[in-house]
Amino acid sequence: MKIVGILNVTPDSFSDGGRNFSLQNAVAKAQQMVEEGVDIIDIGGESTRPFAEPVETHEELRRVLPVIEAIRRKHRIPISIDTTKAVVARQALDTGADLINDVSALQQDPEMIELVKATSVPVILMHMKGTPGNMQINPVYDDVVSEIILFFQEKLSWLQSEGVDLERVIIDPGIGFGKKLEHNLSILKHLERFRELGQPVLLGHSRKRFLGELTGRDMQGRDLPTAVVSALALSKKIDMIRVHNVAASRDAVKVVQAVLEAL
Repeated sequence: MKIVGILNVTPDSFSDGGRNFSLQNAVAKAQQMVEEGVDIIDIGGESTRPFAEPVETHEELRRVLPVIEAIRRKHRIPISIDTTKAVVARQALDTGADLINDVSALQQDPEMIELVKATSVPVILMHMKGTPGNMQINPVYDDVVSEIILFFQEKLSWLQSEGVDLERVIIDPGIGFGKKLEHNLSILKHLERFRELGQPVLLGHSRKRFLGELTGRDMQGRDLPTAVVSALALSKKIDMIRVHNVAASRDAVKVVQAVLEAL
């Protein structure tokens, strides 16, 4: 299972907003994640926390491009660009990024599908009910897992009709994006169902509010429950996890992997 390390170069992300906003701090954080064994670094310049305000394209570019360039000068580690804007994704790829991570699943910017078709890089598509500005205003599902699976079935069919090689597509059920506690728990309980879609699955559960609801921990105290879910993801044969604290999840995954291999 690959570990994707989160590098938010924003002043307002829900967990670490402002901490890595400077170029120096962002590069230092990337170096730390590399030393801790990260497989991919995911760089985002626009917060997708609940009720977040959109960021202008020029500002998002100003935030992410120097960080990608600086990391690429030091490391060959794969870099993912976390954006919903085709212009940002294109320039990030030109600067050295290797993957596109679009939380809108190519829905926000109609140019994004054209970029995906014009490149050969992997693309991560996430399920989100609504937008960051309204997704947590009483989200309702009849069957959250079935509805997310249907969403991805339709999305994959559309991509195939557009000539996109589905081997490039990674799916993310979108923990915490338009989901209440019970929805997130249902997703985790039935993670194996997402594997039935035939695509690599990424789980982005790190420090999410539902972990605070379960444990009473504040944002910075959620790395242990995050690591527990990371270990669960391994046992469910999930392909990738996206986390803030690489070391904590790496250790949890190593222990569970050793136990599973010993059986």
